[in-house]
Amino acid sequence: MIFGMPWWVFMIILFIFLTGYMAFRAMRAERKLENHYIEQEGQVYIDRIEQEREQRRKQKGRQLSH
Repeated sequence: MIFGMPWWVFMIILFIFLTGYMAFRAMRAERKLENHYIEQEGQVYIDRIEQEREQRRKQKGRQLSH
């Protein structure tokens, strides 16, 4: 007996806390991975917008020179 409880009750309580901690860690890791993915996709979108702007500037320059 540990703290006036059978040892298996103590182990169940310990496993409940351990499971909660592991779930919290997994949730944090998933959020971090998701944020990284969102930032990466956002950068791709910004790069595409910059390329389109550059193409428009080149086209405008060609139209003015003709």
